[in-house]
Amino acid sequence: MTDQPDPDLASVMGERRQLINLAYRLLGSLSEAEDAVQETYARWYGMSAEQRAAIESPGAWLTTVASRVCFNLLGSARARRESYVGEWIPEPLPEPAEWAGAGQGAAAADPADRITLDESIGMAFLVVLDAMTPAERVAFILHDVFRYPFTDVAEVTGRSPAACRQLASSARRRIRAAQSPTTPAARRARVVKAFKAAWEAKDIEALVGLLDPEATAVADTGGLAIAFAEPLEGAEQIARGWIEIAKNRKAGMSILERTVNGQPGLVAEHDGVTVTVFAFDVTEDRIRRIWVMRNPEKLRQWTNG
Repeated sequence: MTDQPDPDLASVMGERRQLINLAYRLLGSLSEAEDAVQETYARWYGMSAEQRAAIESPGAWLTTVASRVCFNLLGSARARRESYVGEWIPEPLPEPAEWAGAGQGAAAADPADRITLDESIGMAFLVVLDAMTPAERVAFILHDVFRYPFTDVAEVTGRSPAACRQLASSARRRIRAAQSPTTPAARRARVVKAFKAAWEAKDIEALVGLLDPEATAVADTGGLAIAFAEPLEGAEQIARGWIEIAKNRKAGMSILERTVNGQPGLVAEHDGVTVTVFAFDVTEDRIRRIWVMRNPEKLRQWTNG
């Protein structure tokens, strides 16, 4: 043992941002991503100094191990979700400046400023990823999003590079089949703002007009909050559901426009505590899908309450 600082500590810990970004996209849960990265560093420091020194590229080693940890977690996640109460939605992310603890120093905000907001963390994208097999998801994220060669992907999945290429191709087809036409961010924001105004005005006709006729709304409570038990389907049913929510709105509840996974969304706060996050999939001027997060365990990064 020595009191001298580890000269490689800064460079090794500097990989944390990349690892968190990777693990969140692989798992769809920030808390699980943080656990996976912590496990990765535990394995790194579980080796002797000589073993660590023999590793030519610590960053590549950490990425490979983190990916394997996530791959294994994805395999067990399917079994865990069989016992999950109700629908499961990926954990929503606020924009960095709005994370709980932001503004209270870098340590408090960590890892708020460590998730890169791009299309690969959009809620619609994550929902499609969640429908993939663990191998498809890992192959696609590592290769198509993070640009790792299939030889590296093969090392993580235990499959051949050719098989990993096929897995990524299959995942790509799933993404293309689910993709909506691109709508500019400002246009999406206007639609969400109009939805909020119609909702607060209890204007059912305006709500119906903002929803795609075949729109769907899904709520995730984890059995820890009250929400509609089954997905709502169709503009009329969703609009009526949102009118009921407005009628039963508690005193002290406010609806705020916020960024959710890099996209325009809404947040419900009660006495300063975030109780619901709404993510939207907007195509042109209509809302196609709404994801409602009510599980308080998935909202920890949204409030200090």
